[in-house]
Amino acid sequence: MEITVQWIRTSWTKHSRGGAAAVRRNSAPTGFLMSPVPPSFAQVIQMSERDGFEPHESEMDLRQVGLSLRDEGDRLRVLARVEPLFGLPPRPRRPPAVRLLPGQWVRWQLNYRFSSAAGIRDWSYWLDTFNVAYGPVDPNVFLAEPTVLVDECGPVR
Repeated sequence: MEITVQWIRTSWTKHSRGGAAAVRRNSAPTGFLMSPVPPSFAQVIQMSERDGFEPHESEMDLRQVGLSLRDEGDRLRVLARVEPLFGLPPRPRRPPAVRLLPGQWVRWQLNYRFSSAAGIRDWSYWLDTFNVAYGPVDPNVFLAEPTVLVDECGPVR
């Protein structure tokens, strides 16, 4: 069965935590038009504070994307991996894996806060959004509301 994956990583520093920069960051899309990618690859979109949250697109082998995907016959089991393990917030209890039927899709979001090892630089932040569809889909699939939404974002102050 066909699996379509779009991974969006948005990154910023404290400079985009408030004001006009935060408005730009918060208006960044959580889904994009799906570009054709080879089978077993994901569309990767990166948006960063340093370039005004403009999207930059690439592709990556699915095995390198932070997801556990398992075809269970009539369903696709999806679980986002928490990576890297040293980022905040702590996640002592994680939601269970999502099992998608053909034609369904999930949007799974996780956020992180990092500090430099010596505490010299400011904190940095990530928001990872994984859009995963099971079965054949239109290129605009991730522009609509997902079948399942998993919001695993926590406090990152």
